[in-house]
Amino acid sequence: MLHGGRALVLCPQGPLALPIGGGMYGYGWFPLVPGTPPDAEAFFRGADALRAFLDQSVARYPIDPARLVVAGFSQGGVMAYELALRQPERFAGVAGLSTWMPEPLVEHLPKAPEQEGLPVLMIHGTRDDRIEIERARESRERMREYGAVITYREFEMGHEIRPEALRVIVQWLDERAFVPREAVAGK
Repeated sequence: MLHGGRALVLCPQGPLALPIGGGMYGYGWFPLVPGTPPDAEAFFRGADALRAFLDQSVARYPIDPARLVVAGFSQGGVMAYELALRQPERFAGVAGLSTWMPEPLVEHLPKAPEQEGLPVLMIHGTRDDRIEIERARESRERMREYGAVITYREFEMGHEIRPEALRVIVQWLDERAFVPREAVAGK
């Protein structure tokens, strides 16, 4: 689906098993306790593990560094924001899907000139029962402070990715992330 198969998509699984309800478990990068911000130490441990995965992947696969995009869903989106905003020169763009910018990220992330013009896609469901839509809207405003070029879309969906959202992702990759950053800033 992505660029006629010309895109390499790597999907690392978070190392922590987390309960998602009904006796089922998913995987994440840091523990979550409802109603409290993530533990900063655990959050940055997860980010370091993901950064190591990315470093190994770039060394192993034929990845064009000028077209490297980091994306994530839910906790993966938090990690994608951390990676891209901490090392913006490394990425052609970042996509956060059904996610937010938690306090440990905002508090410990410096603003840098390299973040200016970074293409950012933010997609969220208006019926998301895990991460309220207002948290996505707040994250959009926080992202503006970094000078990013933001594409923000809301869809009538829950904590998921529907086909119409996937179409927006593909279009964004073509129009924003896979073009020179200078061209994105002019759009």
